[in-house]
Amino acid sequence: MTRKEVFERMNEVFRDVFDDEDIEVNDETTADDIEDWDSLEHINLVNAMEEEFGVKFTMGEIVALKNVGEMADLIISKLQ
Repeated sequence: MTRKEVFERMNEVFRDVFDDEDIEVNDETTADDIEDWDSLEHINLVNAMEEEFGVKFTMGEIVALKNVGEMADLIISKLQ
């Protein structure tokens, strides 16, 4: 799966979790960029990403993520 394909699927997950069809995430997107992205929604987002890609994240991996690009890289590494 290419990075572009991962981002296409991630965008769909973000739109679903935050119920906003206008969300378009990129490498630099953080929780500060999305109005409703709080700690509860972060848990929902992580769960939705795990389901979408069939992967599991450790707590350490989740805490270390600084932006959406790092999440994409982590997903890609788990898919290989």
